Amino acid sequence: MTSELMTFLPAGTEALPLHLVDAEALPALLEAEPQAAAWVEAMGFTGALGQALVVPGADGTPALALAGYGDAAARLRGRFWLAAAAAHLPAGAYRLVSTLSHEMLEVEALGWLLGGYSFDRYRAQPVRGARLVAPEGVDAARLEAIATGEALTRDLINTPASDMGPAELEAAARELALTHGASIEVTTGDALLANNLPMIHAVGRAATEERAPRLIDLRWGDDGPLLTLVGKGVCFDTGGLNLKPGASMGLMKKDMGGAANVLGLASILMARGLPIRLRVLVPAVENAVSAPSFRPQDILTARNGLTVEINNTDAEGRLVLADALALGAEEKPDLMISFATLTGAARVAVGPDLSPYFTDDINVAHGLEAAAGVVADPVWRLPFHDPYESMIEPGIADLDNAPKGGFAGAITAALFLRRFAGEGTRYTHFDIYGWVPSALPGRPKGGAGMGIRALHAALPGLLGL
Repeated sequence: MTSELMTFLPAGTEALPLHLVDAEALPALLEAEPQAAAWVEAMGFTGALGQALVVPGADGTPALALAGYGDAAARLRGRFWLAAAAAHLPAGAYRLVSTLSHEMLEVEALGWLLGGYSFDRYRAQPVRGARLVAPEGVDAARLEAIATGEALTRDLINTPASDMGPAELEAAARELALTHGASIEVTTGDALLANNLPMIHAVGRAATEERAPRLIDLRWGDDGPLLTLVGKGVCFDTGGLNLKPGASMGLMKKDMGGAANVLGLASILMARGLPIRLRVLVPAVENAVSAPSFRPQDILTARNGLTVEINNTDAEGRLVLADALALGAEEKPDLMISFATLTGAARVAVGPDLSPYFTDDINVAHGLEAAAGVVADPVWRLPFHDPYESMIEPGIADLDNAPKGGFAGAITAALFLRRFAGEGTRYTHFDIYGWVPSALPGRPKGGAGMGIRALHAALPGLLGL
């Protein structure tokens, strides 16, 4: 990650004017800049989305630059279109000239920053040389904090399990806590049993001692409403004794994407100094295969006393989240939110671009959906459908971790988690993908934050700040 590319140049930096050009507005611009018209026509610039062109002056040196912004219909097919053009601009400093609304200016400026990310831990990557001067009117510090949080999320997900096991995830959380003056406690290995976190222990106990299961508990802030974030930290998921086929195991380094997202969001909230009390709970495990592996038909007892019949060891994420949610609920937070790469059913339902979420709180739903539209971080509400509760009740135990039949897999998983969130808790669950399958403007292929920008924008209203 090239950190300087994810910040703005200071206002006042000498920079080339960069005109963001709607295709329909191109003729008017060329009329105002007649010396550029012949060059623009000769180079085939039409203002289409993602096009970029540097226009020379009479002396041959760059006089201005153009970034294509297409038309309104074309822009609906994606986001961060300025970032698409930025990828084709030569190295240098640019000053944006546009008639965008304030909201869209912030979205496009953020997209520019997000497009500066590259994951270069294992191999040098091409570096985009174009830098943007902080546009007038945007909250540059806020956008840079968001970009930094997103970069943390991407780095954590992109790092393979060989270098991002439970211990390394703990180290990343400790570094984040140190940066922002937060406190952190970690419960590891058999101490999980002594501290009544039995399902986290059960899922992770088959891993080596160096990759022992643990619960990471980060706290920040002394005053204000209590926000508790819970993130699934399965650093690699073999499927356990219900072993995944090779094709399904290929992306399992990202099964800690929920943890990566809550740590990225925590980075943003702490950097911005939001007046809240923040708690982040990350059950970090590796679902490995060895003699101590938990088994199909085992019955586990969770922290809150509910018993769970194991009908598939590959439905382990909800087990580790259950103990963490039960722990978080004991403190009666004002709002508790979980993030997890939990079900393939959610991907089938909405694909990789939308962040599906579940909530019983209509104010949370309204706040999230309004914010998502403003910050270009799309979410989609799915139901906690009460009639499906019977599908997660096997009879021999209180709950079934993998109901048979294949119907409504994302909903039944969310209903399972709700059983541990505590009576009366304002609880929302995100079932995210955490991965961009093919490179998009501002979003390179790889790990991704999903829903955290929408949630960040909605939180002041949801918490009464």
